Amino acid sequence: MSETAVEVVRQHLIDPEICIRCNTCEETCPIGAITHDARNYVVNPGKCDNCNACLAPCPTGAIDSWRQVAKASVYTVEEQLTWDVLPPQRDLVDEPGELPPEVVRIVALASAGQGGASPPPWSAAHPYVNLYTVAKPAVATVSGNFRLTGDGASSDIRHIVLDFGQSAFPLLEGQTIGILPPGTDAHGRPHHPRLYSIASPRDGERPRYNNAALTVKRVTEDHDGRPVAGVASNYLCDLAKGDSVKVIGPYGTSFLMPNHPGSNLLMVCTGTGSAPMRAMTERRRRRVALGEGGSLMLFFGARAEEELPYFGPLMKLPKDFIDINFAFSRVPGAPKRYVQDRIRERGADVAKLLADPDTYVYICGLKGMEEGVAQALADVCREQGLDWDAIMPVLREQGRYHLETY
Repeated sequence: MSETAVEVVRQHLIDPEICIRCNTCEETCPIGAITHDARNYVVNPGKCDNCNACLAPCPTGAIDSWRQVAKASVYTVEEQLTWDVLPPQRDLVDEPGELPPEVVRIVALASAGQGGASPPPWSAAHPYVNLYTVAKPAVATVSGNFRLTGDGASSDIRHIVLDFGQSAFPLLEGQTIGILPPGTDAHGRPHHPRLYSIASPRDGERPRYNNAALTVKRVTEDHDGRPVAGVASNYLCDLAKGDSVKVIGPYGTSFLMPNHPGSNLLMVCTGTGSAPMRAMTERRRRRVALGEGGSLMLFFGARAEEELPYFGPLMKLPKDFIDINFAFSRVPGAPKRYVQDRIRERGADVAKLLADPDTYVYICGLKGMEEGVAQALADVCREQGLDWDAIMPVLREQGRYHLETY
């Protein structure tokens, strides 16, 4: 290694575009590495030890942002406090000195978009973000609250329609909004906002009306199965028609759909991760006569048929419009099947889509699905003579691979 080799580090940053300044990260950080001023929350590179304690509590995902940088030229606190958007990934080849061989690969990935979120599809519509804040939220009225899961299902999942009235609230498929639950927490502070993906297309749940739909699961236990009442989910699921809701946002500039003719959507989701997929599918259904878009392929996982949101409406869609593949993991007398199993079963068709430069991949659901889906896609590529390790960076760089898990 040259004596002038550049030492590269993975710097932890906060995305100012989607941060809602709720102070959760600063409260969570065990070593005081996060600070803020009236404009931004930022991570001090001299203190942060990448323990990741702040990642899970962040309601927007703004905290989960990274860049590969030369250690000698990390972004300072003072620089970060001036940002309105995250800077692009630097081309480290232009840094003085040589890159050590062991960091060449990680730099290549970072330069291809692995240092942060993928860019949006080139033909995506322009998103609007941060129009409404905690200090000045929009007020929406509930115009519908419908149970999606069967009466005997273990999950109570709702389709909730919000009418924004005279408040301009432009939304795109794949974006999220924040809900401000009323009341205070155990410390007497207002509850933090909770984010929910939009389940309706950009022209509204009802076309040409200023409304939007959410897919909300009533949370009654934590990830370890211990009883807990989700503050925002129970609040939303109990709302009645005519009730008012404080809403902030919108958020999201990456997980957006393409609009150009011939663009294919390969969608993988579980549970309420179906919300953005429902929005994109409905957008395409309304635009199919105009020739917008190409093939749609959906992999949708749930415990059983009665636990799957939108099962009935999905079954009514023509097979020549969308290729639907269900995976049920808790059907009595049947083997457990997950979305990754169905992906492998449809390997030839999945590989054909992945090889098409007009295919866009969207994955949404519980965080535990990430590894299984990625491995299934890698297996499919290997069996069909494709190289997933080569395809994946290109998909991300071109805004054709989008992951949203929680």
